[in-house]
Amino acid sequence: MAFSLLASPVPAAESAPPDRVTVEVITANGSGCPPGTSAVAVAHDKTAFTVTYSDYLAQVGVGAKPTDVRKNCQLALRIHYPQGFTYAIQKADYRGYANLQAGARGLQRANYYFQGMSATESRSHWFNGPYADSWQATDTSEGPNMVYAPCGETRNLNVNTELRVQAGSSNPSTTTSFMTMDSTDGSIRTTYHFSWKRCD
Repeated sequence: MAFSLLASPVPAAESAPPDRVTVEVITANGSGCPPGTSAVAVAHDKTAFTVTYSDYLAQVGVGAKPTDVRKNCQLALRIHYPQGFTYAIQKADYRGYANLQAGARGLQRANYYFQGMSATESRSHWFNGPYADSWQATDTSEGPNMVYAPCGETRNLNVNTELRVQAGSSNPSTTTSFMTMDSTDGSIRTTYHFSWKRCD
């Protein structure tokens, strides 16, 4: 993902904070994450957190409503971590399952930003039918392209995701194509990888 640089001192490189890190969902809005259908958990080593959805499905064709072709979710997250540290999102791994008929296409798109700052450029990933398998898309930011939360300030991390399915040359009157980022058993997760630094 592309970022604009923060106009603040660059902190020194550091491993994960020694104390507890938690992620709190402040709000979850969108057709892809109705109330009670998303959950967040922090990895034990504090290098990442995962988001699990249970009702995130875009589809077109037989049985689908016109509004089902696009689903989205905006999460406002509060990251709690020890003072003296800050973080950026270095990498995001998105996963799901798609069943796309020949001629159909599926899109996964995402961006994120800190409260009060400009949104990152959306990175789009297309999948072309015929396709019936799990899918994965990874967005990576390295070095000077990583934007860190301002030191000493508490700002929500806003995460925006979108799934879209296009019928294309497939026949939506006789077939159904869908793309999902949900998981009924918790095995499919979206993972955001932290880059930690110590504030000056």
